[in-house]
Amino acid sequence: MNFKGFKDINKPRSIVVEMFKNPKYLGEYQEGFVRKELISGTEGQDGAISKMYYKSDKYDMELTETITANGLPDTFEAFYHHKHMDNTMKCSFISLDEHKTRYEYEIKYTRINWFMPKLMAILFPGMYRKQGEKWMQNFKFFVEKQ
Repeated sequence: MNFKGFKDINKPRSIVVEMFKNPKYLGEYQEGFVRKELISGTEGQDGAISKMYYKSDKYDMELTETITANGLPDTFEAFYHHKHMDNTMKCSFISLDEHKTRYEYEIKYTRINWFMPKLMAILFPGMYRKQGEKWMQNFKFFVEKQ
C-alpha cells in the first residue's frame, strides 16, 4: 500500500527544509510526538538510527527511524519500523519561486503483520493516507505561521 501527494507551502525552501530537518519541531505537527533519541550514527546523516516516541489517550507507540538517503535540501528518504508495520518515506522540496516551496511526499507501507492494522488496511485503506495527509497539512500550517 502506498500513497503520494504534495503541499505547496508559502515559505522559501530554506525555511521549509530547516523546519523539516530539525527534530525539535516534530511535536508541532505530529500529534502525540514525545521525543526522538539518536541510537547510532550521526543525527540527520545517512545511516542514522533514532527511536521516536508517541503518546495519546489510546496508545503509546515507538518507531525506529533509519535515514536511508539525506539529500537535503532537495530530498530525504527514511525507513520506519514498528513492531506491527514498516514503511518508507521519500520527500522532495522544490522551490516554486522565492516565497513558495512544493513539498512532495511518497509513503509506502512494506509490511503490516498484525491482525487489526492489516484488517484496517484492507477495509479502510484511506485511513493510512488520511493520517499521513493530516501530518503533511499540519506541517504546512506550522511552517506558514513562522
